[in-house]
Amino acid sequence: MKAGARIEAAIALLDALAVHGHGPGASARRAAPADAVANRFFRARRYIGAKDRAAVAGLVYGVLRHRAQLDWWLARAGASTSEAAAEGAPPSARERILAALALIEGRSEAAIGQAFDGSKFCPPALKPVEERLVRALAGHTLSHPDQPPAVRHNVPAWLWPALVERFGTATERELAALAEPAPLDLRANALKTDQRAAQQALTRAGIAAAPCRFAPFGLRARGRPNLSALELFQDGQIEVQDEGSQLAAALVGAKPGMRVCDFCAGAGGKSLAIAAAMANKGVVIACDTSERRLAGATRRLRRAGVHNVERRRLASERDPWVKRHAQGFDRVLVDTPCSGTGTWRRNPDARWTLDPTDVAELTALQARVLDSAARLVKPGGRLIYVTCSLLPDENERQAEAFAARSPAFRTLPIAHVWAETVGGRAPAEGPYLELAPGRHGTDGFFVAVFERAADEASSPGAAETC
Repeated sequence: MKAGARIEAAIALLDALAVHGHGPGASARRAAPADAVANRFFRARRYIGAKDRAAVAGLVYGVLRHRAQLDWWLARAGASTSEAAAEGAPPSARERILAALALIEGRSEAAIGQAFDGSKFCPPALKPVEERLVRALAGHTLSHPDQPPAVRHNVPAWLWPALVERFGTATERELAALAEPAPLDLRANALKTDQRAAQQALTRAGIAAAPCRFAPFGLRARGRPNLSALELFQDGQIEVQDEGSQLAAALVGAKPGMRVCDFCAGAGGKSLAIAAAMANKGVVIACDTSERRLAGATRRLRRAGVHNVERRRLASERDPWVKRHAQGFDRVLVDTPCSGTGTWRRNPDARWTLDPTDVAELTALQARVLDSAARLVKPGGRLIYVTCSLLPDENERQAEAFAARSPAFRTLPIAHVWAETVGGRAPAEGPYLELAPGRHGTDGFFVAVFERAADEASSPGAAETC
């Protein structure tokens, strides 16, 4: 593809994503995440080759990662080209791509003009106002001393105080790490291999991988290899799973013969890791409210050789099934729906599809889910609360509120849980595990572990008080 054709495809993809919000810190609604939209976009355009797809996606994801800075420069240049801009509408996809070409890729005014030549498959020629825009941006870089911190780090302005509360003096370091693409982490499936053998198999396949820093079965691969073509992936020896997610599953402390409930199982990534830790002995119930997500888990379970996981669709967190199985599980994992702020490295669009109303709704849902799932924990059993969020309202404040209203449970220090599950010294102090990309190299994760009193009466009435 010509350079212009790649740019026109990038504009079309960005339009398909519809991440346009209402200014640098605003959100927009979209039914599907960016990667799903991009996959559909390229499947419908199979004539776009692999290198061209990478170039188009790279340009679009550059816009998503740096949208606040691009919009700041567009506003500073005062060169909005759309009629709607006069009414306060956000920049168009074409405007953002023009800004990205100048500020991210460093293309000259002449090079951009040549790409916008109006020929077949290429963008229409630049309008005079667009020429002035490109001229104003040429020679500049993304950062500027006048940019507010939230703009400089490409986060919604309304979230900045919560992120400063979470990270303090390390805020800028952590947000810089969140702006980088996520590495490719793999988990060696203990039912079929181990970390060392999986690493050697990857080496033979021409893929460099090193052991993860913390996860005992984790491997971090170099680059973006085509895993689906590898025999060791096809037969379930390895799974794609962020190191933070692997650690959250390990902290469940599942052992052979236990009964474990993965209450918000989704596509089953943690259920897979838990089943492997149990050596296929005992029972794992993978629950979710989505039949589609559970169907996706079925394929992964079969490939991994897992046969002790049962899938259960729940109508809601208060499904009658929960009451019928009260105090029936040794471990209950609650990887609750959350803002996903800890996954911004791999989902850069997610920062622009979140608003304060979403967080308020999520925290209310998290409390309901925790209270309902707690009913499943038997005396002496554990409830493991997990989010991939960086926000205190979803993390420590949610855990503290649950502990305050649930006298049957006590919070276990994470150092104690880590020592008996992962082994060695925990990479965090205090009652909870809080992982972050800058400090730990993982996605942002939060884990709190609660234990039900061993002498609590195991009657349905007692369970219903939780």
